[in-house]
Formats: sequence, C-alpha cells, structure tokens
Amino acid sequence: MIGEGINRTDGPLKVTGGATYTADRQDAGAPLYGVIRGAGIGKGRITFIDTRAAEVAPGVQVVWTYRNAPAQAPARDYADLNDAHPQLVGDRVDHYGAPVAFVVANSFEEARAAAGLVEIGYDVASGAYELDQGVQPGAWHNVSAFGDVDKAMAEGPVTVEADYSTPYHFAQPMEPNACLASWHDGHLTVYLAAQMISQLIEGLAATLKLDQKHITVDSAFVGGGFGSKIALHAEAVLASLATMALHRPVKVLLTRRQIFTIVGHRAASHSRIRLAATPDGRLTAIGHDATVQTFRGGDWTEGVATVSRALYAAPNRLTRHARSELDLGTAEPVRGPGELPGLMVFESAIDELAEKLDMDPVELRLRNDTAVDPERKIPLSGRRLADCLREGAKRFGWDNRPAVPGSRRDGRWLIGYGVASSIRGHFQSAAEVSVRLLPEGRVVVTSDMTDLGTGTYTIVAQVAAAALGVPVSQVTVELASTDHPSSMGSGGSWGAANTSVATDRACQSLRDQIAAVAGTGYNDLFAELRRHFPRGLEATGKTLESRDDPNYRRYSQFTYGASFAEVGVDADTGEVRLRRMLGVFSAGRILNAKTARSQLIGGMTWGVSAALHEGSYPDPRHGNWPKGDLAEYLLPVHADIPDIEAIMLDDFDEHANHLGVKGIGELGAGGTGGSVANAVYNATGVRVRDFPITIANLLPGLAARG
Repeated sequence: MIGEGINRTDGPLKVTGGATYTADRQDAGAPLYGVIRGAGIGKGRITFIDTRAAEVAPGVQVVWTYRNAPAQAPARDYADLNDAHPQLVGDRVDHYGAPVAFVVANSFEEARAAAGLVEIGYDVASGAYELDQGVQPGAWHNVSAFGDVDKAMAEGPVTVEADYSTPYHFAQPMEPNACLASWHDGHLTVYLAAQMISQLIEGLAATLKLDQKHITVDSAFVGGGFGSKIALHAEAVLASLATMALHRPVKVLLTRRQIFTIVGHRAASHSRIRLAATPDGRLTAIGHDATVQTFRGGDWTEGVATVSRALYAAPNRLTRHARSELDLGTAEPVRGPGELPGLMVFESAIDELAEKLDMDPVELRLRNDTAVDPERKIPLSGRRLADCLREGAKRFGWDNRPAVPGSRRDGRWLIGYGVASSIRGHFQSAAEVSVRLLPEGRVVVTSDMTDLGTGTYTIVAQVAAAALGVPVSQVTVELASTDHPSSMGSGGSWGAANTSVATDRACQSLRDQIAAVAGTGYNDLFAELRRHFPRGLEATGKTLESRDDPNYRRYSQFTYGASFAEVGVDADTGEVRLRRMLGVFSAGRILNAKTARSQLIGGMTWGVSAALHEGSYPDPRHGNWPKGDLAEYLLPVHADIPDIEAIMLDDFDEHANHLGVKGIGELGAGGTGGSVANAVYNATGVRVRDFPITIANLLPGLAARG
C-alpha cells in the first residue's frame, strides 16, 4: 500500500517563481510596510517613550506605542495558543524583544529606519530566566500513574536513575513569519504565513473584536512552519490593526532575529528518568519526571514525559510534568513536540539500562514490546515497532556493532553504533473537504488545509484522482483559505490523513450520486455527469473528532519507527561526525513514497541536529538570547548529513481510517537524536546527558578515559 512517488503538482510553480509566498504577495495592491520595535530588556516597565523623531521621518504614516495603539480585546489568563493576542497594550515588558513600538511607512527601509528613531527608557526588574527558578514544588501537571515506581526501584535487581537536559529550540523555517493585511468595505483579508488557519482566525477575530465572517485568512503557499506558524503572533495582529486604521494594505515582515524573540520556541527541559528491570531485561518500572519552561500566563506544556506511556510494557509507571514559569517568550510547539526531546533522553536511558544488563540494546527493546497500550489497556493499532527494529537491524548491519564501547577505531576516529525507537501519536480531528466535478472534465478540491512544503497539494490530488478514476492532471486542488471548508490544518502530523480521508469520502459520495441515476456500470464519469448533472456536481467529505470515532475509543493510535546511527568521534578533539543513518518506519498506508521519504529524512536530520548541534539558552542576567541569529544558532548543513536513508514498511492500518493512512511528518524526528547519542556512547564510553553533545561536554570524559 505504498503510493506512487509522483513529483509535486506544485513543483513547476515553485521552481519558476509562480508560487508567491506572503512576503512577495501583491494581491491587495502596493502595500505600506510595518516594522516592529522590540524591547531591549527582559523584564520591567517603560519609563518614557519619545516617538517625535520617528513621526516626522520620511515616508512614515503612523507610529504606535502602548499610548496610542488601537483598542483590542484583553488577553486571557493562561491563554491557549490562538486566544486573543493583543499588542502594545501596556507599559509592562514581559520578555526580551516583546513589541514596544510599531512604525508603518511607505517602504520597509523607511519603516525600519524610523523604528530605530523611537527613544525608549526602561525601569529594569529582575527576572527569572533559568529553568529551576520558576518551578512550584509539587505542582505536577499531566500526571499518569500506575503501580508503585518507588517500591519497584527499591526492589529492582537492575536499575537506572539519571538526569538529562535539553535546551531551547527554535523552528526557523526558510520562510520567516510575515503578513499582508487589507481592509476593504468592512472585510479584512489577511495573507499570512500560517499552519492552522481555522483556529488562528478565532484568535485574530477575538483580538480585533470582529466577527469571523468579516475576516478571510489566505495561506496558499507556506515555506515551512514546524510549529512556528501555528499560534497567532504580532505580525498578524499589527498588520490587521494598521490596515483597518489607514485603509491601505499593510505588510509586516519579521526579521530572522525577531523570530527568536517574537515567535515562540520549544521549551527547555530537565528530566529525571528511573528504570527498573529483571536480570533478563523485563522492565518492572518506568518513571519520568520532566520540568519544562512555560511563559507566565501561558498554557503550553511540552510533553517530554509522555513518550514512554505506550512505548514499552512495565507494570509500575509514573510520568508527570512540572512547569517552570519564566520571563521568556512563549513556549510553543516545535516539530515533534514532546517526542523529539522526550525520546532523545528516554531512549538514552534505555541504552544505559541495556549496558547495565549487558544486553543488546535492540534485544532489550524487543523484549519489552507490547501489543496492548500499557496504560489505556486497549490494543495498539498497527503496532509494528518490532518489525521496524528487526528490519532496521538487518539492513544496518547491527550484528557488526562494537560490543565494547570505545573499542573500535578508524585511524584517529572512534566508531560507534546506536539505536533508538520512535513513537508518535496519530490524531484525528474534524475536517471537511469539498470536491466538485465540472462538466468540462475537471475536478476541483477545496479545503482550508495548508501545505507547508510537505506535498499536501500533491497527495490530495492523488487521492481524488484514484477515487474518481481520472488522471491527476485533471484535478485542481485549492487550499489554505478560510473561505474553504474547515480543517485542523497542518500540525501534529494529522493533516495528510484527515484531508485525504475527507477527500476520498467526498469523491465516493459523488460516485454514488452518479451511480444512482446512471447505474453502476457506466464507463465515462464525465459523460454521465454532463447527461445527468449538466451544471456539475459537488459533495463534501468529513472526518470525525477522535473522541467521536469508535476506532479511537477501541484502539490506541500511534505510528512507529526505529533509527540506527553510526558516528565517528575524533579521539583527540572530541569532534563528532555522523557517518550514516537508517530509519525504518511503520505509519500505515503511504500515499506518496517520494514526499513521505522527504518528510522522514527531514525529521531525521532534525533529530541529528538536536543531538549534536542545536540549542540555545537565555542570558541569565538579561533574558536575551546570545544565540539569537543563524550565525550563532548552530544547524546542520549538507556536510553534516552524509548518508541517511528512510525505509517505509508496506502497511495498512484498518483501525486508523478506511484508507489505512496515518501521519508521518514528525515520526522521523522522534528517536533519531537518541540513536545518535547512543552511538556516541558506543564510540567513546562517555555518556553525555546534557544535549546537544558538544566538544565541551564530551572532551572531559574522553580525557578521563585516556
């Protein structure tokens, strides 16, 4: 059930420049440009602000601060990501880079120059910027408890108890966040780099005190998101306010530096992991306490400790989170939220347990495989983790793994192998897709689902073409406008499955309607359409919320994978180099082999980055980000990813939906970082528990080993 790997249907538009992204759109005519001025302190109050020089600067149309910004709805305490998000509403500064002034001018250059002329003074307050500063002792969130982990740890013949940390991550897609807003005849049209527009419009409408029917959000082409374009941010709010005030289109483009401060980030985390097992490797206890950062008044908890809940069997289990409220920007989803940092540390702990047991790490994982969700006590739908581990071990040559850490060399390079499991929840949400048959022989599919460069335009066209028995070339897919039927958009790896299932159902409805008047033996779909429905025919397909779908009550829904890594570590300098990597994945039916492979390889690369390259921490004195641009925030380049392959098992999960398809986008990112970390240990005998693994935190251990 692996679909044909056809090229992207939108590929020619993208390579010829026909696909216009938000920053380049001119749909509303020549726009004015807005530039945001961010706060230069981490916490405090504005004591004075002088905008006179900016107001008389060339080309300036308006300068706003908290003193004269338009009225907006107040923010809600512990607001969700897409609740009201008012801007410039008070003299308080909550985090470094928060918007404190906004300038609109005839050109971007004029607006930027004028924004720099605004004089601002601050009364600086002490802030909490380090992870342990904002924790309320005993205030656990998202707790799952079974049995007695403390007792099992005390009685367990083989145990592991270790602390791990992961840093802040920033999505940083190729296309920075941007918005073009136009107010005309009482209707607001917002061209926005966004992922989930049916939810985002709710927060925008609430902020502006507008009825949603007076707003259209259009995100036809998006150059990557990875979570950074899910929530409502300042560029959408301020561009909308400005066009409503000035009655001219206004475009706001965030700079790369502003994405570090105005857009959210993945929360840093500290994990305490406890494992107990019998001498033959049967887990008796799994404990994971995770402390994660959140913004004061924020409601997002990075689910670092949730990853083990359906991964391995064990009778005694305790997983929970503590939130640390800090004076930093908002913690938001970043690709693989929860799974990427959680699996990286948890699978490292499993590797430590294998070392203590003197057991092959693949065998330990297989020994604790389960067909039943250990906590929900219902079957795990499409559970093929063991198949991924066995197939990966065979293809990778796992039997050739160095049995003793630090024992294999290739010249000056120490060589090591590592493995880790991956798991990712499969989610279903309410979604609608409209499919219309036109008499001239065209099929038009519409949905507000977005395509972030993942291939949604292509797979939706493939599904419609297959369901109707027509060539893909006859299908036109129109996405990412709130004028289209509503979906949950792109995020959480649910977009492809929800949209494809709804598309197929709409197509089946069309076939049924034609068969009802033409009989089931017709040969030409469009001939019968012209005969019986000369004006064309339209149908809508839907998916249910998972809580309303019996399959999601009877079965626990996940996708699975296993990653294998080989690294080299310079014995003298501690430099780590990935030599090769293999991932094997089970995610139901694959709709397009080419786009799915691209998604998995991208996710695996992200996992390598988390293990070896990526991360930042705020300055503990001022709350700013010292690694606040792409010159300092380290990301892997092609030379860092030499040989990487993703294999998809031929699969069909009948309990996920009638197409047997699941989400795949974030699965590749899950355990990849853990396999790299475990390979570094196998190469060196040095266990690094603070990520990323850098020369600075690896070299002392190498030196101690001689």
